[in-house]
Amino acid sequence: MRAFIFPGQGSQAVGMGKALAEASPVAREVFGEVDEALGQHLFRLMAEGPGEDLQLTANAQPAIMANAIATLRVAEREGGIRLADKADYVAGHSLGEYGALCAAGAFDLSTTARLLRLRGEAMQAAVPVGEGAMAALLGADLAKAQAIARAALDAIAAEGGGDLVCTVANDNDPSQVVISGHRAAIERAVALAKEHGAKRAVLLPVSAPFHCPLMQPAADAMAAALAEARIAAPLVPVYANVDAAPIADPDAIRAALVRQVTGMVRWRESVLAMAEAGVTQFVEFGGKVLAPMVKRIAPDVDAISVVTMDDIEDLLKKV
Repeated sequence: MRAFIFPGQGSQAVGMGKALAEASPVAREVFGEVDEALGQHLFRLMAEGPGEDLQLTANAQPAIMANAIATLRVAEREGGIRLADKADYVAGHSLGEYGALCAAGAFDLSTTARLLRLRGEAMQAAVPVGEGAMAALLGADLAKAQAIARAALDAIAAEGGGDLVCTVANDNDPSQVVISGHRAAIERAVALAKEHGAKRAVLLPVSAPFHCPLMQPAADAMAAALAEARIAAPLVPVYANVDAAPIADPDAIRAALVRQVTGMVRWRESVLAMAEAGVTQFVEFGGKVLAPMVKRIAPDVDAISVVTMDDIEDLLKKV
């Protein structure tokens, strides 16, 4: 059994998709459709930068999706790989869930691009710049991360601090968990991390505190947008981030995507659940972020990253 997986924010880089577009008219078609849907030259930004504009959440989210879908479409149309024949499940990390749903036919490409543009804008607008933060806790599992978050809030409360948010945002793998919330609380958690068992804690260069209750305004915006969006039943089930379980019903997909904005990305649990369901090969399209995580979660499975034309040719020999 096989899962096709799609990366999330952090996998963007200037130059992404450029070589693929130069080599394949199929990739150029994908990038052109996304540009048209958004009314901007997003692919030019992806290929040429500047990097600070590509890093903006409203650009990074559709760019990462477009790159992943372009890679998949080249494999499908030039390599003859049909997702419905070769994948038993799809999944994506955070915004990657939209890429997974697009890949499986639940959303068309233009709708996916527009939803991700709105999602990025709504997440950026939900919290004033500087008020929120995120940090990666390295060498910490979920239980340690939760304890560090509680310790930070307890320390602030003991000093008479206000009602702040500090919670787990991404349970990525057994050695990497990301926390999110008010900047003061996250900075306190970073300061306390080592004494609570983490090897290291690093503030992340993000513009907003994703996947925490502070994102509720963005969840409301996505609920309104998704209520209007057409969602078809996917060709294969998608493992939802917030449930770490497969869903295929359009109404369930809509609800999961809304809850995902404020909820924890349960990536470690999702990978374990897919492995327990019989998945032995994970194929990441458009990035080299998730496959290493998968190997740390489930060392016995095969995990492949597909980014270049050479990667696609290698994939054709393995599926």
